[in-house]
Amino acid sequence: MNKIFEMLKLQQQLNDNTNGKDWEEGFTKNNKFIDWRRCIYLECAELIESYPWKHWKNIDTPPDYDNIKIEVVDIWHFIMSQALKEYKEKSLGSIKDLSKKIKSLPNFDKLKSNKDYEEEDTYTQITIIEKLIKLLFDEAPIEEVMEVFIDIATQSELDLDTLYELYIGKNILNQFRQNNGYKEGTYIKVWDGEEDNVVMQSFLQFDKNISPDGLYQMLETVYPRK
Repeated sequence: MNKIFEMLKLQQQLNDNTNGKDWEEGFTKNNKFIDWRRCIYLECAELIESYPWKHWKNIDTPPDYDNIKIEVVDIWHFIMSQALKEYKEKSLGSIKDLSKKIKSLPNFDKLKSNKDYEEEDTYTQITIIEKLIKLLFDEAPIEEVMEVFIDIATQSELDLDTLYELYIGKNILNQFRQNNGYKEGTYIKVWDGEEDNVVMQSFLQFDKNISPDGLYQMLETVYPRK
């Protein structure tokens, strides 16, 4: 299975359903302006908050890698969206062409296995995240953005398989949110004391072979409706 291609297809479908056809032109079906780069750097800020970087607070707390992985997957949603937008906008090719471009990035092999992962200290990891933020503000080519993203993913203990697994989970959760009032502001994000992200991850850990439809049904079963 070409997991990069599958994720790109799912992201295209999610954006089509959420934002309407032709979202690549920069506006949703509700005429709201879309800025994927802003989405990415704000998610990067949330990612940094998962590290114990503050010199005045909880200085001995270890990085929250469960949440770090989810934040990285959120960033991946938005990076793929920006890439899909640029490929259509600039007539650079199809989703399959974009998939090939990602798989040809110099550090992609590291993502495929990540077997030689060595944990860097908190501040080194944050520096890589801030490098991505700088690229976004510099309007760097999307290929450079994706290459640094791979470095962030691998330092977050992700490989292609786990990125795919968590992406599928978050993609289904995003669909569930949209279908249950997320855009209207009525969605309940904390379920019996736990964020929906945590609930979704627990289902993935409980059943490694759960299907996307099965995951959606599990979320439906435990969602705390008013």
